[in-house]
Amino acid sequence: MKIAVFLPNWLGDVAMATPTLRSLRRHFGPQARIVGIMRPYLADVLAGAGWLDEQWFFDPRSKQRELRSRAVARRMRGERFDLAVLMTNSLRTAWVAWRGGAKRRIGYVRYGRGPLLTDKLYPRRDGHWLSRRHPRRIVPEPMVETYLKLARSIGCEEESPRLELTTTAADERSADEVFERLGLRGEKPIAALNSSGAYGGSKLWPVEYFGRLARRIVDELDFDVLVICGPKEREIAREVVRLAAGTRVVSMADQPMDLGTSKACIRRCRVMVSTDSGPRHVAAALGLPVVTLFGPMLPVWSENPTQRAANLVLDLDCIGCHKRVCPLGHHRCMRDLSVETVFAAVHDVLQQT
Repeated sequence: MKIAVFLPNWLGDVAMATPTLRSLRRHFGPQARIVGIMRPYLADVLAGAGWLDEQWFFDPRSKQRELRSRAVARRMRGERFDLAVLMTNSLRTAWVAWRGGAKRRIGYVRYGRGPLLTDKLYPRRDGHWLSRRHPRRIVPEPMVETYLKLARSIGCEEESPRLELTTTAADERSADEVFERLGLRGEKPIAALNSSGAYGGSKLWPVEYFGRLARRIVDELDFDVLVICGPKEREIAREVVRLAAGTRVVSMADQPMDLGTSKACIRRCRVMVSTDSGPRHVAAALGLPVVTLFGPMLPVWSENPTQRAANLVLDLDCIGCHKRVCPLGHHRCMRDLSVETVFAAVHDVLQQT
């Protein structure tokens, strides 16, 4: 049995797809060959997990021809896949799976790609007609469940929605070196802060709030603080450290940015406070309790009943707008979420562990 799995394009979504990958491997067994087709920058996310036999990289906008749609479809034809599972909803991935000759192509009917699928799933929609082009809204449900429905539709057994990631020996060695350089020697527990928001500025909590929160975690909980960041958030991470004004608050801004190292560093922490972005799902998949700060996105999309979590969201009329930048200009969904509220949530989830 040869199975191609088109994985999600975002870090957090890949973490939320892990129960489905676990389900596919359990159902089809070690004799099946499962190939994950994914964005190159996500290469290290699933390292060490063992659900995939091989990873192929796919980026339709890449300068490298071998990563584009036609090249991946041609490579698929050479493999003669029995099954393609489409976790992405784009017309392009459905075309690649169809053009690649996969005998069965399982995915959700969206964006006009229904004719390219052999096994069609339909997202639940409400009864409210909006317009001819967008007739009904999709009913929000956890992405973990959305992905698991794909596995169940082809006969996989019920699977726990528990997110799961692991680290490799190389990841851990790299994290050892990072912790040594940052002076994190294990004498105190560590709280991770994640201020990233690749989706857009509307997901960001004010940097000065993160600085004050870090200071309180050090002073009142006696934790060290590690500020997690990606390449585009280096300056924000450095600013959080500067505003916290203490030697026990350090950042990853000048450390290796590969996902393997980041996973191993996060794994060593006791708790994470995060915006609604990828690293929070990585932390959950590594077993950390997570305090998440929500604004433009509703928590329902990323809920997971197996996670120890506090989801903080204000009761505002504009919550859940899904906009990358606050359309009203005030950004109250994040600015009105106080340091006191977040610190109390950190204290509470630590008491539960």
